[in-house]
Amino acid sequence: MAGLQLRHHTADEANGILDQLVGLYMEVYSDGDEFHSEDRYRRQLDLHMQRAGWELVTAAVDGVLVGYVYGFPLPPQTRWWDGIHEPVPPGFTDEDGKRTFAISELLVHPTWRRQGIAATLHNELVAARPEPRTTLLVRPDNAAAQTAYHSWGWTKVTELRPNWKNAPIFDVLVLAPTHRSELD
Repeated sequence: MAGLQLRHHTADEANGILDQLVGLYMEVYSDGDEFHSEDRYRRQLDLHMQRAGWELVTAAVDGVLVGYVYGFPLPPQTRWWDGIHEPVPPGFTDEDGKRTFAISELLVHPTWRRQGIAATLHNELVAARPEPRTTLLVRPDNAAAQTAYHSWGWTKVTELRPNWKNAPIFDVLVLAPTHRSELD
């Protein structure tokens, strides 16, 4: 897309645009339910940004933030898999800090959707990661996201309900290594 500017940020760099990140999140999730509250998201961001290897990629047009994606490598004894529904393949939840990169958020402002920005953000982040496996959680009823992820090579493994208050059930998706190499 012409005029789209991508930028990689560390947690320290992202602190300078924290209010913009939260503001865009609140516009995307304007339904106002408790799960998508500003307070909960600020706490989530604060915790996630402290993780080793946390990375953010932003998309801007004319200096205005229109979307972003972020994630982090899953450390040993991660709580990411808490609430996973069995059965899962043997060793699926074993982490060592280098095996799995977890995408926590991928969002685009509603007026900028359907222009390839989400795919561009996704590919930019995933292709640059050294971990052999990438995972994310997506709501089963989010048809647009489900369609996009499946078209980008993601596969559903199981479901998970995080141990957060009022957390919904999510599909657990994994990106096959063969699709990761296609992004390079």
